[in-house]
Amino acid sequence: MKILILSFSAILILGCKQANSGENSKPSSNEFNNYWYSGKAELTSYELEQARYGEIHKGEAVLIFVTEDFWKDKQVKYEFGEKTDKVTPILKLNFERKFNTGIYPYSMMTSIFTPTSGEKTLKITSTSQEWCGHTFLQLNLRSESYESQLFSYFQGEGDKKSKIKTKMLEDEIWTKIRLNPETLPIGEIELIPSTTYSRLKHQQLKSEKAVAKITVNGTTKTYELSYKDFQRKLKINFNSKFPFEIQSWEETHLSGFGNPKLLTTKGTKKKSIKLDYWSKNSVADSTYRKSLGLNP
Repeated sequence: MKILILSFSAILILGCKQANSGENSKPSSNEFNNYWYSGKAELTSYELEQARYGEIHKGEAVLIFVTEDFWKDKQVKYEFGEKTDKVTPILKLNFERKFNTGIYPYSMMTSIFTPTSGEKTLKITSTSQEWCGHTFLQLNLRSESYESQLFSYFQGEGDKKSKIKTKMLEDEIWTKIRLNPETLPIGEIELIPSTTYSRLKHQQLKSEKAVAKITVNGTTKTYELSYKDFQRKLKINFNSKFPFEIQSWEETHLSGFGNPKLLTTKGTKKKSIKLDYWSKNSVADSTYRKSLGLNP
């Protein structure tokens, strides 16, 4: 009987482990440093099909990954002063989406600041601008909770502050994939949904239950997330080997008001370059947009 109990316990423990396809996908320190600390950012453009108002709208998205030093207490980029133990290296993602709905455009960007050590994401900011108005949402990790600040044009949201008990963030899945996908949780989990999704749905952020899994198809892995209490699924397809480039993604959820439809937003990779884009700000440098296949 003891043997059976121990065996069953071992199965339970193994069932809660991180996904492993049989190959060790954890990057070595040398290849990680050579790629991420080369003094350049990774810029990748995507063809975007964005669900909004019960229809699919064409657009473009850009994922900008770059490492930098970050103040853990102030939660801003380290630029000057003594570099103490309160400064930590992070992988930052600026996730930009642009699409038109009829006559007027949307511009949305989420910034994610995740320590390269694999610790909890320190900060997220998420903005949305369109012709009706704009919103700004910020999450800051403080002890056992994320402090949330929302500034919005819309009456139903207004300016609000709240606290959310620390859980994994859907937004940090993107940076965790790039740092080490072996750290992605699988099975039944609890997490805070995407800040972009919450802005499009005008919903207050709170932790939700979901089921996560990883599947493998040749050299591509797919991380799939299915929420249990509302209709939303996320699939992110990425290369199984370092540096784990993101090839495409799909977000399925109800879109539209009154009689919403279940639609799928899609992002499909176009082009990718490594570039110190912060120094490419002259008129002549606009040719780099062409190399990424982006609109002028």
